Amino acid sequence: MKYLKQLLTAALVVSALLVVVVCGEKTVDSQAPAKPTPAKLTAADLQKLRWIEGTWRGTGGEKPFFERYRFENATTLAVDSFENEKLEKVTDTTLFELKDGEFGGGSEGSYWVVTTIDDHSITFAPVAKARNSFIWKRDSKDSWSAILSWPASPDKPARERTFKMERIM
Repeated sequence: MKYLKQLLTAALVVSALLVVVVCGEKTVDSQAPAKPTPAKLTAADLQKLRWIEGTWRGTGGEKPFFERYRFENATTLAVDSFENEKLEKVTDTTLFELKDGEFGGGSEGSYWVVTTIDDHSITFAPVAKARNSFIWKRDSKDSWSAILSWPASPDKPARERTFKMERIM
């Protein structure tokens, strides 16, 4: 009888381990970003982002950069990047558009979608060809912060970088 109890106990332990192993193999790859849940927005919600309109000098990287944020219409935000502080030559324009209740955008195949928005910040999560999320956070009438966050990867720890944006126009 004692031998039978030990055998049953061993069988239960092995079964439990098999369940853990099999279920573990079916889990989502921990290196893949989780699919974000986009915020359901309307054109009226985008009015909360009007504080970002203007021309800005960004610092926090190797050298300052210059961008202009402008609403082309009630549902499209254009971000123009300039070659230098003279603002004579646009080097890139990234569009963020409201489509089917989701506000998102990107460039060069990368795409982010908004997950939260309020009167002082907006949070974007990666959807395609990107791993980082970012937040645009209003600090004052004439400054805001762009906070970029990357999850850990096999060769790098999680990290964050903040760019300070100061209004120049």
